[in-house]
Amino acid sequence: MDFKLTERDEMLQKTIREFAEKEIPPRMDTMEETGEFPMDLLKGLADMGILGVITPREYGGAGLGHLARILVLEQLGRVCPAMPMALQVHHMCTYALNTFGSEEQKKKYLPPLAQGEALGVVAVTEPSGGSDVAATKSTGRLEGDKYILNGRKCFITNAHVSNTWIVPVMTGEGRKGMSAFIVEKDFPGAKTGHIEDKVGLRGANTGELVFQDCEVPKENLIGGEGNGMAVALGTIGSCGRPGMASVGLGILNAVIEEAVKFATERELYGKPISNLQAIQWYITEIYSDLEIARLLAYRAGWMLDNNIPADAAATLAKQWICEAAARSARKAIEIHGSYGILKEYPIQRLMRDALVAVPAGGTAEIAKLVLSRIAIKQYQ
Repeated sequence: MDFKLTERDEMLQKTIREFAEKEIPPRMDTMEETGEFPMDLLKGLADMGILGVITPREYGGAGLGHLARILVLEQLGRVCPAMPMALQVHHMCTYALNTFGSEEQKKKYLPPLAQGEALGVVAVTEPSGGSDVAATKSTGRLEGDKYILNGRKCFITNAHVSNTWIVPVMTGEGRKGMSAFIVEKDFPGAKTGHIEDKVGLRGANTGELVFQDCEVPKENLIGGEGNGMAVALGTIGSCGRPGMASVGLGILNAVIEEAVKFATERELYGKPISNLQAIQWYITEIYSDLEIARLLAYRAGWMLDNNIPADAAATLAKQWICEAAARSARKAIEIHGSYGILKEYPIQRLMRDALVAVPAGGTAEIAKLVLSRIAIKQYQ
């Protein structure tokens, strides 16, 4: 396996890093205060190919692939983890459309999503629980040339700032009774509900989508009737989990930078605290988490780009990296001491971001359940 990035990917890293360092910091205080995604950056993100990074060129995207997507999200997350959180959910929408959509659906919806004219989301979680997708309560029934949707989705990133929603609902019974639909925000009966006030990842808008006799054209059924489970789980596994791994990876990058910066500038007993063995051990542990995380995330992206089954790799990357981000942020706060709990220091925000990332996009417990099933099947 070649661990060297291509010249294209190295240039992509550099370009995204420069963009993130220039454009995002002036907006972060507002993002933190309001919890809103900076929509004024949408055009710039589109022009750089970020919105359509995994969308094929024939549909207006950059077509750079999954590893490139991880590199992009990592660099954005190093500056502000809320940015890759919002964008990775948008990518889930484009992935679902490209993987399961008809040619007509791709031509209609992918170009505006890639070019910054719209944001997307895949809305799976419901108040009854997000882990048990089969327990979905939202329903859809065919009436003439339209489906009528009723139900509620919650904890949906991009809920109030998106235009295109991929929505799985029950059109029958059992696992084959679920179907997925492309819903536009201005369809009759579609509306947004409650906005969540999260402790972290605050620049990634999160809220409810509500459907009250929502009218969806029959041609907006995606993947065929009865295939909604495949659309939901396939998108989560191949796009959502690597995306969340990238969010955690971005956090880890920022955590080690803040930890080392403080440790080398803060003096105790007349010397930088980075000279103290206890501090060195903390930094070693954070550094180790970052390097392992990068290998896990990049491997998952590489496997997806090479059409190698990546269920285990993507699940492991998501579960391990997000938990590593949380524990490393906690260690970085210890390095900061009392300064670590002051809002003027970024490390407290990174701690909050990491805590939100752990359950987002699938809980750690579900990831462990998936991995246990894979391991038992492989080694029994």
